[in-house]
Amino acid sequence: MSGPRDDAGVRRILLKLSGEALMGDQGFGISQDMLDHVSTEIAEAASLGAQVGVVVGGGNFFRGVAGAAQNMDRVSADQIGMLATAMNALAVAENLARNGIDAAVLSSIRLGTFTEPFSRRLANRYLEAGKVVVFAAGTGNPFFTTDTAASLRAVEIGADVLLKATQVDGVYDSDPKTNPEAVRFENVSFDEVLRRQLGVMDLTAITLCRENNMPVRVFALRSSGALGKILRGEQEGTLVSAAG
Repeated sequence: MSGPRDDAGVRRILLKLSGEALMGDQGFGISQDMLDHVSTEIAEAASLGAQVGVVVGGGNFFRGVAGAAQNMDRVSADQIGMLATAMNALAVAENLARNGIDAAVLSSIRLGTFTEPFSRRLANRYLEAGKVVVFAAGTGNPFFTTDTAASLRAVEIGADVLLKATQVDGVYDSDPKTNPEAVRFENVSFDEVLRRQLGVMDLTAITLCRENNMPVRVFALRSSGALGKILRGEQEGTLVSAAG
């Protein structure tokens, strides 16, 4: 296992975007304003020399857990969710291309001519060539979240840090939406996240990061210039790491 890492001066990042984040202020679907914002953020990261991988969720169209809760078979529900992530991945990649950023979509499930099949070797080749690689369809398996997919892809491509873009500006000791006295951490350890059940990611995802010494920075997607600040080593959001 490699030594401790932080996110100052990183070379390769894995950006996790939720489907809900791509909705913007809409109640469903994809917001063009949010697509443009994501492209702007990624363009700045690329201009600073970072190689960028992206994992997208599908909750703006369908959530497997929610579908299963409505008496749908969980495997079928998760398969529908994987297709939702593929729609988002294609939209993100298309918008990146429209803004002059070369991008490729690699999918864990076969989608004909829409995407290319995921392989670690191909992902690394594209990243080294300067392409943004958008990973679709989660892990390709039911019962695993796209947070787990993000952790897995970050480890596989040797990312220096996993950047989780959320609706809030970091990790708090309680829900800031319901508790105005909630305190935000600047740094917190994996063990503390697990002990206090802080909800950064699901148990499988956060454990995978801990076991592979993969730091996670949680930040607000809507914070303008956030990726650039992170890559320049400035404080943004909360860093979750082995040291805390």
